[in-house]
Amino acid sequence: MKEMITVADKKRFIHWFLEHFNLKNPEAEWLLQYVASNESLLEKTHFTDRLERSPKALFMSTTCVNMTAFKFYKNRRVTSDVEKAFLDLHNHPNEELYITLYFRDRAHCVEYAAVLESQEAELKVQSKRDIMIGLEAEMWLDHVQFDHQCTFLRQRIDEALDRKDRNAFTLLSCQYKALLKTRQ
Repeated sequence: MKEMITVADKKRFIHWFLEHFNLKNPEAEWLLQYVASNESLLEKTHFTDRLERSPKALFMSTTCVNMTAFKFYKNRRVTSDVEKAFLDLHNHPNEELYITLYFRDRAHCVEYAAVLESQEAELKVQSKRDIMIGLEAEMWLDHVQFDHQCTFLRQRIDEALDRKDRNAFTLLSCQYKALLKTRQ
């Protein structure tokens, strides 16, 4: 298991990275320097390879790779405006921040690997409340889907009765009974 990544480790990595690589967006380089200079922000900063489910994230690439230059994600909104990202980081320094960097040979870069956090660590950051809300939403969707399927099958059964179609009635009744058994 990887030891905790310290603020000093993150700061050291950012300085190393900026010495060895040029970001496609020069303003993004300035933003990364700002992150390195703010210790309270660095405490909440995580380097990761996966941005999905991250409430706030920065995506940056260097001139040596063919990737998007800069993206800032917050609550499913995306912008390439570095100034907007800076304002958000400045105004909300206590929010978790996830950074993904794309550069040449990053898969073999020991400096990056030293600060890279696993997906499992990211998932632990998710609060119990968020997990409960997600579970409640899934249960509600399952309930709505079940109700819809029941209503649909009852309507089709009624239509089969109206047409006096014994085969359709039998088949749909069996499907309806099977659906009801899934809820027992």
